[in-house]
Amino acid sequence: MLAVLNYPKITVICPQDTINATNALEFERDLTTVLAQDGNTVLLVDLEQTQFLDSAGLMALVSALKLAQKLGRRFSLCSVSPSLRMIFELTQLDQVFEIFEGKAAFEAASLPIGEYTHSSCA
Repeated sequence: MLAVLNYPKITVICPQDTINATNALEFERDLTTVLAQDGNTVLLVDLEQTQFLDSAGLMALVSALKLAQKLGRRFSLCSVSPSLRMIFELTQLDQVFEIFEGKAAFEAASLPIGEYTHSSCA
């Protein structure tokens, strides 16, 4: 379900296909595990390969965001498709999450040159 790419202090998680009631608990556990690791200060969830997100998937993201805030970690989303963006807008969570157009936008806004290496979540 996931491809996980590690960078110094940054973890990129790339969920595949759908995040729904069937797999949301596992997804939330994966996010929690990454956030709890020492040395990780940033978690970027790349939704480029995510086709569908239901309320359980959305709650997994919200729970992870709350944990990140509690731990003083940064939690961001990128590559949110128009159909997924609509879900965030309808729930007004687009005002809560830090959302970037893609990994390049995240990199440009966040990281010193040379700290992030482009990679694919495919």
